[in-house]
Amino acid sequence: MLMYFLLVLPPFLLGLYAQYRVKTAFRKMSDMPARMSGAQAARTMLDSAGLTSVGIERIDDHLGDHYDPGAKVLRLSPDVYDGRSLAALGVACHEAGHAFQDAKGYAPLAIRNLAVPLANFGSGIGVTLLMIGAFMAIKPLLWAGIILFAGVVFFQLVNLPVEFNASSRARYQLVSQGLITDQDEPYVAEVLNAAALTYVAATLQSIMTLVYYLWIASNDRR
Repeated sequence: MLMYFLLVLPPFLLGLYAQYRVKTAFRKMSDMPARMSGAQAARTMLDSAGLTSVGIERIDDHLGDHYDPGAKVLRLSPDVYDGRSLAALGVACHEAGHAFQDAKGYAPLAIRNLAVPLANFGSGIGVTLLMIGAFMAIKPLLWAGIILFAGVVFFQLVNLPVEFNASSRARYQLVSQGLITDQDEPYVAEVLNAAALTYVAATLQSIMTLVYYLWIASNDRR
């Protein structure tokens, strides 16, 4: 148990700090006005790249903003879709950055999309097998859980460059399209960097969890 806390607790605490950073940064940047809404900024960014067929939808899901590569649609929460703030522009254009990646055949995005089913299966069945195998000392179940959970770790490792690249594209396009000024860019970056920290924390937590169960399996301990 001590080993578990030594390995998993630090990234867990980092995750809590990252969530705090995101909420604080978004709240702060939500008070800084922008000339247009998040949806309008994303539309401008997409159209500038010839992605006029990519749709933008408003969804009633707070912090549920995402790009759906299958439907070719950006789905934005009310605060982002309608919001006229630097926070809204940053989040909306980050998701538009994923549409850019999709259109240009960005390899890490394609790999991430292929890994989604494996990650979903590993985070469900894999975690269950890990816990049962470790608690009951059933090595085959434990190793099966380790293999499946490794799919989650792989997904998150691939996801990191995808998210960082989308944020980089968003920041560049926001300035180059004149949607924000050079002086505004550091403030938008604050929101995007805080969001990126959550992905880093989640990845580290998954890696350390995998390391912990590998330690259990290799040491033949409960």
